[in-house]
Amino acid sequence: MGPGRRAEELAVVRARATILNQLGLHARPAMSFVQLANEHSATIRVRRDGTDEWIDGKSIMQMLLLAATEGTALEIESDGADEEHALELLVQLVMRKFDEE
Repeated sequence: MGPGRRAEELAVVRARATILNQLGLHARPAMSFVQLANEHSATIRVRRDGTDEWIDGKSIMQMLLLAATEGTALEIESDGADEEHALELLVQLVMRKFDEE
């Protein structure tokens, strides 16, 4: 920890979001998520709620492997300089049904 940096600044932020669109996390919404995640410097990780395996939220291939259908709850984790802003925008994207419906 560098000088002047508090322990709470090193914390990872997390949120839950449920896939609401009927077609689930198919290629188009997964790409929207990945593109938005890549606009931020924070590390973005995602997992299906209740599982232990985190995937890279900046990788289209890994996002598609989630096989998240409508109703699937996801945990999204963000860590880095713009972590809170990135997390907020990603959750909003999921809640807006990836702007598909």
